[in-house]
Amino acid sequence: MSIALKQVFNKDKTFRPKRKFEPGTQRFELHKKAQVSLSSGVDLRAAVALPHGEDLNDWVAMHVVDFFNRINLIYGTVCEFCTEKSCPVMSGGPRYEYRWQDDHKYKKPTALPAPKYMNLLMDWIEVQINNEDIFPTSMGIPFPKNFTQICKKIICRLFRVFVHVYIHHFDRMILMGAEAHVNTCYKHFYYFSTELNLIDRKELEPLRMTGRCHLETDWTGVT
Repeated sequence: MSIALKQVFNKDKTFRPKRKFEPGTQRFELHKKAQVSLSSGVDLRAAVALPHGEDLNDWVAMHVVDFFNRINLIYGTVCEFCTEKSCPVMSGGPRYEYRWQDDHKYKKPTALPAPKYMNLLMDWIEVQINNEDIFPTSMGIPFPKNFTQICKKIICRLFRVFVHVYIHHFDRMILMGAEAHVNTCYKHFYYFSTELNLIDRKELEPLRMTGRCHLETDWTGVT
């Protein structure tokens, strides 16, 4: 990463504290393997494939946490420009509006300003990934039967952060010189999510309809 990008994607700018993998755990080792593959310049399609002999749930859990960290870092660089005045609705352009719903205060889909939506989203994801009953870190503790469904919901909601950043704040990323890094992060996220069927294709439509992400048509146009 260039000096400019290191300055832009500084750990102090992250929107939420980074969730670290505990040394000695299977997830820590998987994360090390994945980082080696990515830094070696391996094709991202190959990098997201489940390594031979590894547990699928551990592989998914590691990536979900890693993407949470990366996307927090990306949004953290633009959050001061994402205000209730500039972004009164959480959206991805004029055709796509995202409404928040949870099991507490917002039991029905509710339109919210983007920063409020982002805060609720990151709070919700933190609760999921810090819950040992959902994301167990100790050996011998099984993943819940609904683990895949929970991860699909997390991935879907994290994707909406990409949509909002690309469509409403990407000019800021360009000014910071961070365009290539964000594109690579999104490409990695896209390949992983589609390789393991963790996102509904219709969710991908907002970024298919914009040329802001400058990505190859062979994967942005998959049907």
